[in-house]
Amino acid sequence: MKNNYNIGVFDSGVGGTTVLKEIIKLLPHENILYYGDSGNSPYGEKTTEEIQQLSRKIVYFFTSQNCKVVVIACNTATAAALHCLQKEFDIPILGVITAGAKTAVKTTENNQINILSTPFTALSKAYTREIRKLSESIEVYQEGCPQFCPMIEKGWETFENREQILKEHIEKLPKDSDTLILGCTHYPMIRSDIEKYFKGNIVDPAKETAKELKELLITKTMLNPSSYPGKILFYVSGDTEKFKEIAEKFLNFKIKYLFKVKK
Repeated sequence: MKNNYNIGVFDSGVGGTTVLKEIIKLLPHENILYYGDSGNSPYGEKTTEEIQQLSRKIVYFFTSQNCKVVVIACNTATAAALHCLQKEFDIPILGVITAGAKTAVKTTENNQINILSTPFTALSKAYTREIRKLSESIEVYQEGCPQFCPMIEKGWETFENREQILKEHIEKLPKDSDTLILGCTHYPMIRSDIEKYFKGNIVDPAKETAKELKELLITKTMLNPSSYPGKILFYVSGDTEKFKEIAEKFLNFKIKYLFKVKK
């Protein structure tokens, strides 16, 4: 495995760019392939088997493109496919749930944690399991939000009812909880609106996932030794123009290399 090989990052669409942004900050010299599977989005409404198959196809693509590590920048795919992919492939594969759970446990002071996620992630109880490994005394409350990912993929600000929908979901969670996990990588994109209705600590697993990735590369002596900025290539299975528009606005840079791939 060569140090200048790529890092593969994937999500069901544009949401994983929240993880990508943190990776670029910490590892500016790494070459990265980002795969946004918006043609098959939303993952949160699919079965475990469907998500595993889609994720497997993407990891096969990454291995064919000289990737040295893969980051599942999607909570739903992490919940459904992380463990089976780790068994099937030889390269290291990281998810986002463990990192988010660890940060939330460190952050909460009253041992009450709220989670906003896709319905699939909520029903999987993946966050609850990870939090329970760290502390048995913490109460976990989850709310699955089926509308958020499709709305963010199409352009959150274009929906006039967005804040009403957001408010309704947050009001279903206990007001006493002092910590909220953004349990979908799309949600940091609407953090400013979430903060209007939740005043406690907000945990974004993206930052901790990027730290975990850096530690892995250091431990395995896989850091890219280059002193030049890494190259970032984007592969999108859905609407490339809409992806480009939303991703560029969030990432705050122009996307140079974007390729359309089959669903």
